[in-house]
Amino acid sequence: AVASVSLLVGGIGIMNIMLVSVTERTREIGIRMAIGARGADIRTQFLMEALLLSVAGGLFGIGLGTSASKIITGLLNWPTVISPGSVILAFVFSALVGIFFGFYPAWKASLLNPIDALRRE
Repeated sequence: AVASVSLLVGGIGIMNIMLVSVTERTREIGIRMAIGARGADIRTQFLMEALLLSVAGGLFGIGLGTSASKIITGLLNWPTVISPGSVILAFVFSALVGIFFGFYPAWKASLLNPIDALRRE
């Protein structure tokens, strides 16, 4: 339950960051569309950015969790086992969360009208 809430909050955070990125880069998106970028190109760009953000967060979390586990179990003299399968699952799941929560901002960016986007400051 705690992990689910954490993933939901993290996913919403990724979505908010990406929505702010779309808003701040509206003019850039308009320029790219005016010189020939298609909506699919813009969508792919923002999906890749969301994926990169979530994968970086996933790797950081895996590293931090592994380190904390080793330190705590070392101090308490407990045996620790970190299975490669659980690490891979965590990594894949963080990537999927990024793609899922990054889709809406990427979709919004791909629907921008280039003329309106170029007018914005």
